[in-house]
Amino acid sequence: MARRPTSASSARSSRSSSARQAGGRYRGDNIRSVSVSEVRSASRYKARNGSSRRVAGVLVAFVVLLGVLGIGGFALSNSGAFAVEQVTVSGADHLSGDALTELAAVPEGSTLLNVDANGIATRLTSNPWVKSASVDRVFPDTLNLSITERSISAVVAVTVDSSNTVERWALSSDGMWLTKIPDDRNSAEGRALPDSVYDDAANALEITDIPYGSTPEAGSYCNNANVENALGVIDGMTTELAGQVKSVAAASSDSTTLTLQNGIEIAFGDSNDIRDKERVCLQLMKEHEGKISYINVRVVNKPVWRSV
Repeated sequence: MARRPTSASSARSSRSSSARQAGGRYRGDNIRSVSVSEVRSASRYKARNGSSRRVAGVLVAFVVLLGVLGIGGFALSNSGAFAVEQVTVSGADHLSGDALTELAAVPEGSTLLNVDANGIATRLTSNPWVKSASVDRVFPDTLNLSITERSISAVVAVTVDSSNTVERWALSSDGMWLTKIPDDRNSAEGRALPDSVYDDAANALEITDIPYGSTPEAGSYCNNANVENALGVIDGMTTELAGQVKSVAAASSDSTTLTLQNGIEIAFGDSNDIRDKERVCLQLMKEHEGKISYINVRVVNKPVWRSV
């Protein structure tokens, strides 16, 4: 009499049969459980790989685009496109447009794309009148030279040789010698200067009596102690007295003498105690209005004055 299989052996037989029916094979050793975290990690790995490949593709495309643009830009800048047909000037008063165009020396065949703007600006600022310059491209064919000029702050009468030859020189506010101003406006040298130079010089401060020993040169900075003290006095004045000064005599570095528009002479001395000296001068002029011709404030606490 055959024995009936137990429930356990019957279950094993049933699983084995099901496995054979499903796949034809059954190997329990190859089956393992997989955690949820491992499944998520695998998903992130695939996502990162996909994202990295997309980023790499974009970068490659960007590099290729830059290369194409670079090659195209190089070719365009070396072609005849946007050739410079005209040069215009703005901001110039003491230099003519022709003079500035010649100074700029824009090379023949330049285009707005390959023109050396920095080189042109450097050549322009080599002229003492040009304080700063910029070169602006105006498409399709124009180059504009934008100029900021120096202005005449003073006209200095300088003794230039041992025979007491005097030359008048325009001096800018930053202390640069600008140009010699011939006494004869109708001379060849005088006619070579624009009218604006003589017009500005007529309204500028005059500094006289500079002894022999200083040699002005256009484009160089003034290093004469007499002139520096005179300018220091004028620049340091803060009252209405400054607007009344007509001329300054600077025979030495510590004996600057001011001549006012009303004819009063003021021995001002050096550029120390400027405010105190101004105060004393204004007080004396007020107390002796119309009756004073000379004031000495070189020693400010011991002023001396003389009546008309």
